[in-house]
Amino acid sequence: MPVSSCGVRRLELSVAEPEASVDFLAGVLGWTVIAEPGGSFSGFVGDRLAAHVVAGDQGWRVFFGGDGARELRGNSSVDSGRVLHGPWAPAPRAGEPCWVELMTGSPEDGYWLGELGWESRAEGDDFVVFTSSRHGDPRAVAGRLTTSRAEGWQVYFAVDDIAAVCARVSEWDGRVLLEPTTVPTGVVASIEGPHGGSCVLLEKPAGWGGNWAS
Repeated sequence: MPVSSCGVRRLELSVAEPEASVDFLAGVLGWTVIAEPGGSFSGFVGDRLAAHVVAGDQGWRVFFGGDGARELRGNSSVDSGRVLHGPWAPAPRAGEPCWVELMTGSPEDGYWLGELGWESRAEGDDFVVFTSSRHGDPRAVAGRLTTSRAEGWQVYFAVDDIAAVCARVSEWDGRVLLEPTTVPTGVVASIEGPHGGSCVLLEKPAGWGGNWAS
């Protein structure tokens, strides 16, 4: 069994208009943007990388830290190197990733447990929290929601004032898909930029995973 992955090495958003999309995320989340070779962009919060934005049509891609770089299902991969985001990484600041959740109509939890060395616990009929014990006590590292609405990994970003951030979305030609509401993870909202790349906002998470952190 592989060594348990303890978090996310990096995130990548693949969209048709990367410059417009990174400008939207920077305006809404407060990123500092750096242009990279080949027409891609990096968004930073202080000196921490939040995400890369590249040309394409794959949406969010999650690179988990782990042993043996390889492709995974669900537009994700394993990548060796330092984990930037997760339960043992520094606490997420406003604008930084704070959780990832697999949306799927065909749960295959055994696949993720085997590939990433995780454990799991059910939280209701449709939701599972994946945990990692790599550094001792098990901590929440990702979620899985059974749904017919979408497929793939959903990315959450920390915000200090979710209502204020949602109010900025229209100023940057985006839209609010889900108004602020309380769920087991915390107070969330869902937004989308002018060229796709929807994501979830999570207000003042206590740590990686919001309420799942405790």
